[in-house]
Amino acid sequence: MPAPPRSARRPGIAPALVALLLGLVLLTAGCASLDTQQRRWIFQPAASPWAGGVTAAEGMDDVWIDFDSTATGRPARLHGLWHPRPDGTQAGAPVLLYLHGARWDVTGSARRVRRMQELGFNVLAIDYRGFGRSAPGELPSEQMAYEDARAAWDWLAVQHPGAPRYIFGHSLGGAIAIDLAAQVPDEAGLIVEGSFTSVRDVFSQMRWGWLPLGPLITQRFDAQEKVARVGSPLLVVHGSEDRLIPPALGKALYERAASPKRWLLVEGGSHHNTNAVGQGAYREALRELFGLAS
Repeated sequence: MPAPPRSARRPGIAPALVALLLGLVLLTAGCASLDTQQRRWIFQPAASPWAGGVTAAEGMDDVWIDFDSTATGRPARLHGLWHPRPDGTQAGAPVLLYLHGARWDVTGSARRVRRMQELGFNVLAIDYRGFGRSAPGELPSEQMAYEDARAAWDWLAVQHPGAPRYIFGHSLGGAIAIDLAAQVPDEAGLIVEGSFTSVRDVFSQMRWGWLPLGPLITQRFDAQEKVARVGSPLLVVHGSEDRLIPPALGKALYERAASPKRWLLVEGGSHHNTNAVGQGAYREALRELFGLAS
């Protein structure tokens, strides 16, 4: 996406003063307060689930994953939803770890989970701590979310030792998925949808993106620095009409990745419906990149 002319981006005196004052307020508030507020802004965990998601999740099995957290120094417990292939087709089917984005808990992704199951996967979708029934009331953080994803990945390895395992991340979950794939050596493939290069780049696309707040960002989700270390085929999907995360950020993420990889731009897809609109294109891409047939 080309940058606007410098004359169109140059802040006036009043906005510049606002930026300066905002920076001073943030600095004087202290690093701990700044970090806490960013975690609230980025994750936005809703106090209650989306009603439509609860209905869509009916029939899925509850899963509980216990592990010792190094991020908090306490035992942790994650809740997830398990949605396998129908009886008779589960054995030998690939397993997909589904990592959702901000705001809604795992039930809010239930329709997308069902579509991924229809594409041939046994699907485990988890809530990070602070979402849904995973440590309710706890404030999520970048490091905690990374740790939660790794715990779910290790749980899948124990429960399904013979199955090829894939990672899927939507939006913020895409950055978490990339971090996980850059760490582990045994993923068969990685899929990210509606994701981005870094939180700083997302902020730069917003109305106040010219404010010099980059150095103050503590929750960086710097996927662009990790994606080149992913050692499996990568499918990057974006909707052409995504108004929340511009397609240019998804394309920039794709360009930083090593091959084999594929860029899939779904015409007419938004941040929320690309998975539904692009189901046919998804199926083709899964077959060509990963050799999977639903």
